[in-house]
Amino acid sequence: MSRQPPGDRGPEPTAAQWRVITAALKLFAEHGVGGTSLRMIAAELGVTMAAVYHQFHTKDEIIFAAVESELRRLEAVVDAAEAQPTVTKAREAMLTGMVDMTIGVGRSVSTVLNDPAVTGSFSRHAGYRDLLRRIRVLLMDDSTSREARVRTATLIAAINGTATHPLVADLDDETLRHEVLFVARRLLPPRPRHR
Repeated sequence: MSRQPPGDRGPEPTAAQWRVITAALKLFAEHGVGGTSLRMIAAELGVTMAAVYHQFHTKDEIIFAAVESELRRLEAVVDAAEAQPTVTKAREAMLTGMVDMTIGVGRSVSTVLNDPAVTGSFSRHAGYRDLLRRIRVLLMDDSTSREARVRTATLIAAINGTATHPLVADLDDETLRHEVLFVARRLLPPRPRHR
């Protein structure tokens, strides 16, 4: 598998910025992106508005920092999958990495990332579009069939949607991870016969 050079996404957030992002993600998950203000984020942190403004000037900057963070994590998963020696191992690494990203700490992040205000940021992001292309190649190989496209789209939606669905809110992360991987492997499009 060929490995793509990582994109330049700027520096990682500082520890203080991470605290703001973490508090914001928690509030976004509870109240939605639109229902969360900078004042609420400051109150969650127990700091003044000036302290939040010192790290980020707008809520959009916080959203962008969270999106960039998730893109870095996703890129690391894609890079690791592309580094696998076979197509089969690469597909499994991509699938497992996607599930691992979504379950656990990602469960609250998935709620935020599925918010319409945030998905717009992702869809316009060139780095995200490139990652989607790389994920498609890993999961679908070179197939362009309707079945492969529908199964891959369903697979990705199922992983993201299941992690935050109320029906599984009571499941611990390991149980949910096991079950989601089981279902995801069944949704994975069959590999083309020529390989």
